[in-house]
Amino acid sequence: MRQILFSAMIALAVSISLTPLLIKLFATRRVGQEIRADGPASHQAKRGTPTMGGIAILVGIWAGYLGSHLIGMHDTESPSASGLLVLGLATALGIVGFLDDSIKLRKRRNLGLTATGKYVGQLGAAVIFGVLALRFPDSTGLTPASRHLSYVRDYPMVTFGIVLFLVLVCFLVVAWSNAVNITDGLDGLAAGSISCALGAYMIITFWQYTNACTTTPEVGCYNVRDPLDLGVICAAGVGACIGFLWWNAPPAKIFMGDTGSLALGGLLAGLSITTRTELLMAVVGALFCAEILSVLLQIVVFRSTGNRLFKMAPFHHHFELSDWPETTVIIRFWLLAGIAAAVGLMLFYGEYLAAVG
Repeated sequence: MRQILFSAMIALAVSISLTPLLIKLFATRRVGQEIRADGPASHQAKRGTPTMGGIAILVGIWAGYLGSHLIGMHDTESPSASGLLVLGLATALGIVGFLDDSIKLRKRRNLGLTATGKYVGQLGAAVIFGVLALRFPDSTGLTPASRHLSYVRDYPMVTFGIVLFLVLVCFLVVAWSNAVNITDGLDGLAAGSISCALGAYMIITFWQYTNACTTTPEVGCYNVRDPLDLGVICAAGVGACIGFLWWNAPPAKIFMGDTGSLALGGLLAGLSITTRTELLMAVVGALFCAEILSVLLQIVVFRSTGNRLFKMAPFHHHFELSDWPETTVIIRFWLLAGIAAAVGLMLFYGEYLAAVG
């Protein structure tokens, strides 16, 4: 447990210290966020706020993860295959987001990469992750990912061929990265909500570690390759997001940008695959699912009927336009994210009780 706590502490310290340096750097260079012209009128005052704060989140996560290894407080001698693959996926998507943010800032517009360019980056990262995740077996033959569909553990009766598995990975990576990206529309909303989801997965991975089939081959044990290392990543993610949130809370002094939102979405996707909990992640991250679903529903209803289902999508803007103060929307959405994480934990533990009972 101490390595998980230490990882969170390092990530928090790095993120909370690096973020104001980025604020000062971007403010000096007059590099700021462009705001959608069709967005809520109150958001126009945010034009020029420094962005790409996701750099601090990514650096904090890597620092927390590697720090727990380098100072000898981790039970494993070196970073695991699962841990490096998940962080590699998050970093690759962070680079895609960085390119998107850079184009926006350079051309001083709210549109960066084209949709095609962004999808190419996301899908390329997903395919590489998917191929590598089926390699690197440990001494028991476990690989970071499996070709089975999973809820709390693998369903042996649902097995994918390599092509279908890669399709599933691509879907999860694109869906989660875009869901978090869409949620990142209010000060602190994405950072606070992600902290809830990663906090839940920190508990889930630690429970998988203490009940791993490799060390505790009992009824209800878990066949996950590197659960403790994944728990360290979750802890680093929580610490880095909270450190960033100190400066990103309303009124935000910096935005995470696509650099942070795509990376954090990739982190959720990678964790769901390597912990064998793809379907459970949809419960833990239900807020993000609801956000991206609101956009899809808005498009479908508008094209079908010519009417809008929400005043504006994603639906956090609907409540803003319904005269909810921005901070009220943010805090209530944080509460919803926390409730979703708690429900996910209850389902996870309930499945364990059912398995051992």
